[in-house]
Amino acid sequence: MPDATSKKRPAKLKAEAERPAVVRRADAAHFPGSSVHASLANEIGLRIVRGDYPPGTILPNEAKWSETFDVSRSAVREAIKMLMAKSLLASRPKIGSWVEPKERWNLLDRDVLAWYATSPDREVFLRTVQEFRHIIEPEASAFAAMRRTDEQMAEISQACREMGEATNLQERTRADTRFHLAILRASGNDLLVPLGVLIESALDHLFQFVTRETSDQRRAQALHEAIEKNIHLQRPAAARAAVHRLLANTDDVIGRSRR
Repeated sequence: MPDATSKKRPAKLKAEAERPAVVRRADAAHFPGSSVHASLANEIGLRIVRGDYPPGTILPNEAKWSETFDVSRSAVREAIKMLMAKSLLASRPKIGSWVEPKERWNLLDRDVLAWYATSPDREVFLRTVQEFRHIIEPEASAFAAMRRTDEQMAEISQACREMGEATNLQERTRADTRFHLAILRASGNDLLVPLGVLIESALDHLFQFVTRETSDQRRAQALHEAIEKNIHLQRPAAARAAVHRLLANTDDVIGRSRR
């Protein structure tokens, strides 16, 4: 007869014994620096998001993680706490820690977004970020055209100019991200500002991909300049339409990458 504890176990949990033993990787056996638990959380979190440990899987215990990564058990405990705070894991005495369903993950967390962006299912990530942009950016740009201050306009214009002057992928991507976040700030909506900060890493990953895949950078730059111009001239409808053209161009780039 099953005991009371076993009755409480989630139905999809798999016993640790059913999984192959964790093999210590030479390049991940030790984490230098003062934030060992954060580095460990990053490694485990990445493994979870990329699918090494599917939802419902019971993770190795403290002793196993400690042995695998050559860290203290206290560092393991702190790493697990970090992942629980991001809703990737849940834990229960006598059972251990298991991977939560994906719908419970805090995908607005910077770290989770970064892991999500590097997971094998990149197409889903790109589509998710792009859908978010379709929902938010056209109206944010229209509000920015109505509400922006001179200082905010200068920030938008500078980021747009730096995109055109960038000499490498990293410079252009960072300027691109600053451009879009500056528009969110200029919208005057207090909820959009922290939301933009939360998805900053997601935008970085999307823009890196799109910039690498775009053969006509001059057209991409012109689309951004049209948004900047219409916000500057305080034309809400034109700014909204300019964003829709930019998003359609990005949709095409992502679509071509699947072929």
